Amino acid sequence: MSADTSSREGSTTELKAPLPATTYTARSGRAATRHRATLASYGFLGPNLILLGLFLFLPLGWALLISFQESSGFGATGWVGLENYQRLVGDPTFWQSTVNTAVFTLITVPLSLALGLGLAVLMNSVLPGRKLFRTLIYLPMVISGVATALMGVLLFDESTGIVNKLLRGGGLAGLPWQSEGTAAFISIILVTLWIRVGFNMVIYLAGLQGISPELYEAAKLEGATSWQQFRYLTVPLVGPSTFFLLIMDVIYSFQVFDTIFVMTAGGPGRSTSVLVTYAYENGFVTRDQSYAAAIGIVIFLITLIFTAIQWRGNRSRDTAG
Repeated sequence: MSADTSSREGSTTELKAPLPATTYTARSGRAATRHRATLASYGFLGPNLILLGLFLFLPLGWALLISFQESSGFGATGWVGLENYQRLVGDPTFWQSTVNTAVFTLITVPLSLALGLGLAVLMNSVLPGRKLFRTLIYLPMVISGVATALMGVLLFDESTGIVNKLLRGGGLAGLPWQSEGTAAFISIILVTLWIRVGFNMVIYLAGLQGISPELYEAAKLEGATSWQQFRYLTVPLVGPSTFFLLIMDVIYSFQVFDTIFVMTAGGPGRSTSVLVTYAYENGFVTRDQSYAAAIGIVIFLITLIFTAIQWRGNRSRDTAG
């Protein structure tokens, strides 16, 4: 009995014995390393966070504040609460601009994704002069938006544009690019695709070059056709690239301004007016900054909700395939 008791006391003493000094040193060393790594991370993130705060979060907060006030063009004159947002509900121009934005997005995003993927597959193959073609396709993204829009005017001007000159030279009637709503909308879509396809192609190229060639070789040995390889290998394996481009293209479509402003200024009538051009009109033409800020907050909320839905719905965004 006494021997058993003494053995238990001995074991208890062993459990309560202090840890060796080397253990404390190792733990403190790991904690110091984590602390230094955290400081280094904030050191790298700090400048970006400061810039984001100054040029993104601060203006966004200021716009939200202004949207609850009344503005006469010379600063806020009083607090009106949700009056500007209630005004949006009954504004037919706002709803027409919203519909135009949605239609523009629904047309340009799928087309730009499909064209970008098709060009990426083509430029990833053994094609003579593909480096030159890649440069030419990506070039509109390097040029400023106003410059590319001016090129669009040279192409689609109703009187002196290159497209109508070619049509008339072929014995056909020129199209009313500036005087008819549908034609004006089509011209904006074509120029937007020309601008965006190059960026989509580059992102898809990066995704394609990360796919192992052995997968295609195995598919060929199994008798898969080129279309089957594209449908069942290429498209699923560039899924993360598609997820990224879908969000970027939708955000771009909801924020498009320079192309429409230069080419049609929202006309004829309101046929090409979108949310950003309508916000600009209220903010800088009629000088109703509070109402323009409310439109801007609506644009932000729409893009934020769409991005959140996509982010939660795509569980495999970080995994190829």
